[in-house]
Amino acid sequence: MDIYRSHVLVCGGTGCTSSGSPAIIDKFEEEIKKLGLDKEVKVVKTGCFGLCEAGPVVIVYPEGSFYSRVKASDVPEIVSEHLLKGRLVQRLLYKEKAGDIETSLDKVSFYKKQVRVALKNCGVIDPENIDEYIAFDGYKALGKVLTEMKPLDVIDTLSKAGLRGRGGGGFPTAKKWEFAAKAQGDKKYVICNADEGDPGAFMDRSVLEGDPHSVLEAMAIAGYAIGSDMGYIYCRAEYPIAVKRLGIAIGQAREYGLLGKDIFGTGFNFDIEVRLGAGAFVCGEETALMASIEGCRGEPRPKPPFPANKGLFGKPTIINNVETFANVSQIILKGPEWFASMGTAKSKGTKVFALGGKINNTGLVEIPMGTTLREILFDIGGGIPNGKKFKAAQTGGPSGGCIPAQHLDTPIDYDSLIALGTMMGSGGLIVMDEDNCMVDVARYFLDFTVDESCGKCPPCRIGTKRMLEMLERIVEGKGEEGDVEKLEALGHAIKESALCGLGKTAPNPVLSTIRYFRDEYDAHIRDKRCPAGYCKKLLTYSIIPEKCIGCGACAKVCPVTAISGTIKSPHKIDPAKCIKCGACQEKCRFGAIIKK
Repeated sequence: MDIYRSHVLVCGGTGCTSSGSPAIIDKFEEEIKKLGLDKEVKVVKTGCFGLCEAGPVVIVYPEGSFYSRVKASDVPEIVSEHLLKGRLVQRLLYKEKAGDIETSLDKVSFYKKQVRVALKNCGVIDPENIDEYIAFDGYKALGKVLTEMKPLDVIDTLSKAGLRGRGGGGFPTAKKWEFAAKAQGDKKYVICNADEGDPGAFMDRSVLEGDPHSVLEAMAIAGYAIGSDMGYIYCRAEYPIAVKRLGIAIGQAREYGLLGKDIFGTGFNFDIEVRLGAGAFVCGEETALMASIEGCRGEPRPKPPFPANKGLFGKPTIINNVETFANVSQIILKGPEWFASMGTAKSKGTKVFALGGKINNTGLVEIPMGTTLREILFDIGGGIPNGKKFKAAQTGGPSGGCIPAQHLDTPIDYDSLIALGTMMGSGGLIVMDEDNCMVDVARYFLDFTVDESCGKCPPCRIGTKRMLEMLERIVEGKGEEGDVEKLEALGHAIKESALCGLGKTAPNPVLSTIRYFRDEYDAHIRDKRCPAGYCKKLLTYSIIPEKCIGCGACAKVCPVTAISGTIKSPHKIDPAKCIKCGACQEKCRFGAIIKK
């Protein structure tokens, strides 16, 4: 086995790949070989490190030096200075604020409050090399299960750990497996739901890209627990890197005898295939997902019967999402007490969130359940950019709702979020500041749901469309008294009568914004004003005469000649001509143009 004095880890996740990390990897290998260091230094393409805002990310071990926003043109300097001469390249080291000198990963505040369980190997190993996964105790849990435990022992272990589904519903994983284990059937199936469709969510994608074997191992364990010999991973085709690495991982596991016939010589058979989705959000719903695998249109069906009794091809089936499976092997190896020691009384373990929107440190975070929203946003996320005020955070994507500033100290767990009128969802966390219009936020998420509805049931197909029409009228200044009450009544009716989870949760963003930001709805309807200054149809641009020096810059960029005036004299905007594009305000260097 080759022994290297240094390892250069380069993020190969989707975010850094789109920013040029493949070229960075190629350049490292070229420069290392050029200086004769190829026997001493190894370049490793990993999964996501989490701090996407700082990408492309390069970490050099054993020092743990954290280089951020690296370009291919920076590589020769890192190789010659750091890898050859042992001198850190200070200008490229990640700095949390101006004047800081950060040298290692463990000193970065972004990671200090995180506890990595599902993301344990992401950014640490080469996801395309099964040997690296095995070196970090990979497939050890499967070996333990097959040689030391009975199927019911596995289910009992997950029950004691308190693992709940990370896909949104939070249903106890052990109960789901127990129902399928007890169900009668000559064939049973294990499905991994990797159809991650929430806007701004990329948790499951990052696990599949950075640690695919953790999912394969857990699915095999699930197969043993319920008596299944076949698994499917339903992954959206928009995740090409994840799909590629899953294919590589499945091939390697089969080659090593870790998938297929007679695993570990125990007589247990289990294999996995990947099925690609075409990007339909509704196929994240379990019955629609199964219909898609079967080759049918992705539409939900009524429950009961539940999948555990009658699922894929009419056979007992369990469906868990990627993050749920990513916890299983470590629970088996470290024990249920270890997992249950993290989190809260009813929400055990950790949760992965995709942190995005108006936040300094966008990226992937994993925190113990019960961590407050304030800690996530300000201690880990680095706060709101440009000195703006925090306004709300949307959890659960289109199925969730908003958490306003007065609830910043709410512990993040299943029950606390439901009490606030939102939900955990799969883990998208979109941050909004004072410039966001909450009425338009509700309109945006509802527009997404309307577009993604399969149309099978009238409450979702028709009801959400009527809600969207009302919201569109409100943001255009055409709202009427009573619209808010109509939205609430229709929203509650849809929640009670829609066929599947998509329809039942579709009104959540509207209902939660009405609950916490009713004043913004009233301003739009009664005053024909957008308090956030966002909705174009309700804006008025004007020039403050005392600040205008008459330079004419605004008039030059106005596309409809709505601004008039003479040089060195205050200008004016004709509201009848103004199309509210904002070009004049962006051009003005003196703050003379305001919108209200």
